[in-house]
Amino acid sequence: MAEIKLSDSALSRYGEPSTMGLLTSGGLDSAILLYQILSHGWRVRPFYVRTGCLWQAEEIDAVGKLLAELRQPNLEALVELDMPVDDLYAEHWSMTGRSVPDQHSTDDAVFLPGRNPLLLLKPALWCTMHGVSKLALATLAANPFDDAKPEFFERFEAMIGWATGSDVRIVRPFEMLSKRCVMQLGRDVPLELTFSCVSPVGGQHCGRCNKCAERTAAFGHLSAGDPTRYAQDVA
Repeated sequence: MAEIKLSDSALSRYGEPSTMGLLTSGGLDSAILLYQILSHGWRVRPFYVRTGCLWQAEEIDAVGKLLAELRQPNLEALVELDMPVDDLYAEHWSMTGRSVPDQHSTDDAVFLPGRNPLLLLKPALWCTMHGVSKLALATLAANPFDDAKPEFFERFEAMIGWATGSDVRIVRPFEMLSKRCVMQLGRDVPLELTFSCVSPVGGQHCGRCNKCAERTAAFGHLSAGDPTRYAQDVA
């Protein structure tokens, strides 16, 4: 199989390397995107947005481990921002842990209303206030939700511009790539440090939720297999 390179998704269209913000969750896709952007000579300012969802503690732990492992001069300090959604989501499964979509559910079962605008708003505003003109997001071609489509990002950029008088471009280097392609790009990334579960058990991946099933399938694209320790396997 031919080697897959990020340049195939036209990272060069974003101009000469400078500072780029990156919305990170500690998951597979954002970890791989961080590695790839750094590898192409950009300085990266990572952001984590604390929403208060069930998986927040595990995600923050994963982000810290990844940033420590990938530490280099071009990797700037993590910016953590608060966007609590407990008053908005209230009795939603992402807050209560009840009726969490399982491994047999479809992708749309994990839809979180307004997730991308909520996660992007404060980082985008931070960027306008600190002279950072690009904010990256690791959305993939298979993302089924309306707030991951080009039209949404175009209108979001316009809204930020109207509100602040400053331009921030929402960069999506992976938006034309499949999960298989992205996982191939991440072969040199310490993916065992990532976290992608919506119903963690004792700090571990549950092994039963929609996102754990997605994670297992993703590692199926790599010959090394899945290094994840799932709670259901050690119960």
